[in-house]
Amino acid sequence: MTKEDLRIVFFGTPDFAVESLDALVKAGFNVVGVVTMPDKPAGRGQKVVYSPVKKYAIEHGLALLQPVRLKDEDFVEALRGLRADLFIVIAFRMLPEVVWTMPPLGTFNLHGSLLPRYRGAAPINRAIMNGDTETGVTTFFLKHDIDTGDIISRERIEVGPDEDAGSVHDRLMHIGAALTVDTVNHIIAGDLRTIPQSELCGDEQPTPAPKIFKEDCRIDWTRQSAAVHNHVRGLSPHPAAWTELSTGESSPLLSVKVLRTALSDVPAGLELTPGQVALAAKKAWAGTADSPIELVTVQPAGKRPMAGADFLRGLRLSEKDGEIRFV
Repeated sequence: MTKEDLRIVFFGTPDFAVESLDALVKAGFNVVGVVTMPDKPAGRGQKVVYSPVKKYAIEHGLALLQPVRLKDEDFVEALRGLRADLFIVIAFRMLPEVVWTMPPLGTFNLHGSLLPRYRGAAPINRAIMNGDTETGVTTFFLKHDIDTGDIISRERIEVGPDEDAGSVHDRLMHIGAALTVDTVNHIIAGDLRTIPQSELCGDEQPTPAPKIFKEDCRIDWTRQSAAVHNHVRGLSPHPAAWTELSTGESSPLLSVKVLRTALSDVPAGLELTPGQVALAAKKAWAGTADSPIELVTVQPAGKRPMAGADFLRGLRLSEKDGEIRFV
């Protein structure tokens, strides 16, 4: 079988998936159909927005399906009508068995972690939030339980101590596209050697990476500075770590996103209780369980991102010293 003969249906929605779809198209593979999420309204005007994958499919004249329900009979029949040999799934919904068992060569997924670590919806964020110094991407064949299938291939990268989720996401997006193409080439060649995830676990249990909700993003200032730093960068730029600022008993709390922190050298004599904020050495600081952490970039509710020091200066901190703190 050649790449022109192999009929592929691609499932995906965000930019992370577009990179791999584009790599497949540019490599000359026969993508006979694309499946993405239905259109949905967004923003204040509730204007209908297309997914990045849909935009790409339209621009390149690819057949497009947007099912509301993946078990819908009309969708399943339309999918069968594409006569695909292989399904590829990247950043999409969980497929029902009637779908992922359909193609004769199987269905494989590109996942943003080194499986079996970080099974679930938010592998990139969770790895950085936990302070991991390496991560990667994995291709694996789908099985009934989510992210448990036999591994085809993995690619590792190192994670810098100050890298955020956005930077790692973009690096993995490009590496993942190359791995996707390489995986399809091996499928065509018939020389795959898959590995059950149980053989890679050893004594370690698979790591969960559940979906992130708003309360997961709240900063706990009673944790140590390194943990706070990892929490912030693991959620930056999206969905973003947040906290609330108290400027006194009579004032309402102000919601503030913390987009970037730094484990900088603390000025001599600066001691802050958890959540307490201060200006020192022309920088903004917040107290944690062990030592103050620098607030490099913050975004108060309703405003644009700004330097942490500028934000605190705007609060006239010197007039309210000791009253202003994150809670």
